[in-house]
Amino acid sequence: MSRIGYKTVVVPAGVEVKRDGNEVTVKGPKGSLTRTFAADITMKISDGAVDFDRPSNDNKMRALHGTQRANLNNMVEGVVSGFAKTLKLVGVGYRVQLKGKDLILSVGYSNPVHMDVPEGLEVKVPDNTTINIAGISKQEVGDFAAEVRAVRSPEPYKGKGIRYENEFVRIREGKTGK
Repeated sequence: MSRIGYKTVVVPAGVEVKRDGNEVTVKGPKGSLTRTFAADITMKISDGAVDFDRPSNDNKMRALHGTQRANLNNMVEGVVSGFAKTLKLVGVGYRVQLKGKDLILSVGYSNPVHMDVPEGLEVKVPDNTTINIAGISKQEVGDFAAEVRAVRSPEPYKGKGIRYENEFVRIREGKTGK
């Protein structure tokens, strides 16, 4: 059983955590994040630390306890250092370009795929086969990276598609003649 919910979230200098009912706001050098937390889990904010406690030991409370703590820790980490994901395009003729807030993917379809970059995310294209996604919200960065990857996820026979930077794609053996 995980006891991650009982670990103290350390709040570094320059970061401010405020609770207003169920709304928790974390302000730091990179920006501000707000999230609604469950009312069942008690949160104790003291100088430089935040502790969580659960009212009972049933399964829902135990799961919620660890989740709440992890979410707050990700918010603190996001406003201090931010999160980033890198995607690679693998395939002949696969390329990407960025025009303003529009990400244009040419990944083997008859027309290029246009994707709008969400507010709060910073997308860079250092070369025509690499996409760098950065932001302060771990959830938003991961969701947008997953949306981009879903446009052409890696296929198992040649490995072509959009994959995360260090993702391993197991290549299957194709059909062989008798």
